[in-house]
Amino acid sequence: MGSHSPGRFPLANLVSKSAGLLAAIPQSIPLLALRIALAVPFFFSGLTKWDGFLQLSAGAHFLFEEEFRLHLFGSAIPYPFPIAMATAAGIAEIILPILLVVGLGTRFAALGLLVMTAIIQITIPEGWANFHLPWAAMALTLMVFGGGRLGIDEFLHARSTGAV
Repeated sequence: MGSHSPGRFPLANLVSKSAGLLAAIPQSIPLLALRIALAVPFFFSGLTKWDGFLQLSAGAHFLFEEEFRLHLFGSAIPYPFPIAMATAAGIAEIILPILLVVGLGTRFAALGLLVMTAIIQITIPEGWANFHLPWAAMALTLMVFGGGRLGIDEFLHARSTGAV
């Protein structure tokens, strides 16, 4: 009963070899994919907030002044300083995704998008399962693991340690 011949469990061998191949994928590839996947929805949302350079769109004005509410303690509270909030959101939704894609300040950019996700969650509570939960999971993963080797962070780190 001790040893089994390799040919006796072909499915188990196939699964084992397949798992080994999948584990051999460089971590930088899925981290890059996560950076892009998190950046895209925020960047495109940011584009909708502008009619030109630092010129908020009429839609952004309307949403933050009239439509959006913070759902806290059973109440729907209007945004404080709605134009300042719209401007900050619009700037962050452009800059943070760009930082993520190029891999510069990845952990901090992900933290910024996690905070934005939390604010979006209390603004649009019904979006948690389809949008906010996956965004938060992606942001948390990037905060913990960083952006991987395919980014400026890694290049700067290598230069500062003399590895390049």
